[in-house]
Amino acid sequence: MSPSIANINGTSNHTTNGAKKHVDGFGTRAIHVGSAASEETGAVIPAISLSTTYKQDAIGVHKGFEYSRSGNPNRNALESTLAALESGGAHGLAFSSGSATTATVLQSLGPGAHIVSVNDVYGGTFRYMRRVASENQGLETTFLDLETADDKTIIASIRENTKLVWIESPTNPTLRLIDIARVAALVHSHPSHPLVLVDNTFLSPFYSSPLLLGADIVLHSLTKYINGHSDVVMGALILPEHHAVLADKLRFLQNAIGAVPSAYDCWLAQRGAKTLHLRMKAHGTNALAVAKVLERSPHVEEVLYPGLASHPRNDLAYTSLSPHARKFVDSLSLDGSTAEGFPYGGMISFRIRGGEKEAEKFLTSTRLFTLAESLGGVESLAEHPAKMTHGSIPEAERALLGIGPNLVRLSVGVEEVEDLVRDVEQALEIAVQ
Repeated sequence: MSPSIANINGTSNHTTNGAKKHVDGFGTRAIHVGSAASEETGAVIPAISLSTTYKQDAIGVHKGFEYSRSGNPNRNALESTLAALESGGAHGLAFSSGSATTATVLQSLGPGAHIVSVNDVYGGTFRYMRRVASENQGLETTFLDLETADDKTIIASIRENTKLVWIESPTNPTLRLIDIARVAALVHSHPSHPLVLVDNTFLSPFYSSPLLLGADIVLHSLTKYINGHSDVVMGALILPEHHAVLADKLRFLQNAIGAVPSAYDCWLAQRGAKTLHLRMKAHGTNALAVAKVLERSPHVEEVLYPGLASHPRNDLAYTSLSPHARKFVDSLSLDGSTAEGFPYGGMISFRIRGGEKEAEKFLTSTRLFTLAESLGGVESLAEHPAKMTHGSIPEAERALLGIGPNLVRLSVGVEEVEDLVRDVEQALEIAVQ
């Protein structure tokens, strides 16, 4: 491994006099970390290691691998990439799905624990908290509107046995924004010292860096933006250097529970991560254009996209951008102005005029937006949260969260923006005739 590649780790490269440090850029880390050329063949792309077991030269003497559930060259390489991509990260752990990742974190809390979760949480996470962890380990969850709750309310929600505060920002599917830095500071000031976890799936490590804002753990569904090609189901956790003990505990559970991804899936996810910075810029600029069209349409009641200048939390969206995303956003305007809005990921939700009938008509009238669950692939997708991704949440609770029959969620892909805009406009005309 050459010295230049060895130092592309997202932390620092020292100059010859040791006085100055250089941190490689996001795209550079995505391409190089975990992808050193093979010392054996010189191959610049990692080989796929399908072996389930590894030869030992003597009992306990091996080349770092014993059994593929405990460690695999492709998984190790991906985990290195993930730790480098999430700014502030040092420990990466990959799992067989986002749900397996959620399950492992919550099981690590042990029996009788209490957590605080944002109320507008992903339906699968809500289901695991309410119907699995509560029954199997006595986990209690307080669901709280972390977007609007004042300091006193947040502090009052924390108990002596509160082990974790679970944040999504933006939330799925209403894209509510949580002030991660504020919540993390409040939570860490409490005598119970709960951990703060941020599900960063919606924004990806490109647009948001929760560890830099005070989070202890970042969770991703790798299925979405990081892989980016709708051909892998995986999840991941990333932790900062000072949580090495916690990372070891989670790695033990990763191995003991065994919900680990295949070598091939890890290879695919790492390949996808190499273009994350390029794809996220395209997702964001396309989504902003579609959001502006939706905002101008007489067939739309409300557009939920924090990058819009009209969004009530637009200022927080801008100030909480990762350093590399801020650089990208500022480069789009000569004067650094965001008066017209700015790219903020590829997810948009909107309320169509009418109800479920109009929403379904829109969803079945698009040509480029495929009616399907999931998000974050290069292709554009559209879905109906109340009937699809969030159907496991009781109807009364969905209503309180604003997940109504006329809510539509879009995952804006990287197709030509003019084609996406035209597709949305024609589907709206058909739906609200």
